[in-house]
Amino acid sequence: MALKTFRPLTPSQRFKALPSFEEITKSKPEKSLVESKHRTGGRNNMGRKTSRHRGGGHKKKYRIIDFKRCRRDAVAEVIAIEYDPNRSARLALIQYPDGEKAYILAASGLTIGLKVAAGEAAEPNVGNALPLKSIPLGLAIHNIELIPGKGGQIVRSAGSQAILSNREGGFALLKLASGELRRVNEECYATIGQVGNIEHMNVISGKAGRSRWLGIRPQTRGMAMNPVDHPMGGGQGKSKGGGGRHHPMSPWGQLSKGFKTRDKHKQSDRFIVQRRKKK
Repeated sequence: MALKTFRPLTPSQRFKALPSFEEITKSKPEKSLVESKHRTGGRNNMGRKTSRHRGGGHKKKYRIIDFKRCRRDAVAEVIAIEYDPNRSARLALIQYPDGEKAYILAASGLTIGLKVAAGEAAEPNVGNALPLKSIPLGLAIHNIELIPGKGGQIVRSAGSQAILSNREGGFALLKLASGELRRVNEECYATIGQVGNIEHMNVISGKAGRSRWLGIRPQTRGMAMNPVDHPMGGGQGKSKGGGGRHHPMSPWGQLSKGFKTRDKHKQSDRFIVQRRKKK
């Protein structure tokens, strides 16, 4: 995927870099594989705002994606590459010989006409899904299960990949993009290749309006507020926290920098061999 830039005729076009969508081959989704999507606007079931800066945006329909790769040992053909408004990755529409269609995440290099399959006997080619015990070491993989049969849960966003580095004791050792080394049951399935739309991380909106289309509302700096509204508010001039030095916090007093929010006794911690890289 390439990005398209614009002549700087207006301030919003000066640094704008948007996806070219040149890999997209089908403009409308498959009707049998979409369903309506309810949006909350950041409100809970009481109608109270629990997540700020959300609301508006363009209507979306949810695409039903086969993260489990349910049909095993059946060869399907890629018939389209589509855009998905609900995720950064592109989707590949595949069709089985009996006419059944399904969506899968489009791996980098997956194009119309290629064949994909899932199962222990499948070849380790791009787009094919195999159990970790059947994948050659050193390959890039994505859409990885953490519990056998549950469906892919990690490494699903645009441009992401994990490396299968080792196998021992019924577990596969994966190196994730964050630098974390993690053990995963070797019976879990994963898909060969890197997730497509690699240039997504380099997209620059260029204007506030594009964020509004995505459902992102404006955000006011805490320092611009009054002390009653935010721990960082108030003070004479640009003072941090009402006149005295104050660590950055949310309006409800939770530290914004350095405060670890991960559960200290998370069950899955026992599968982490090495923590992610520190910044």
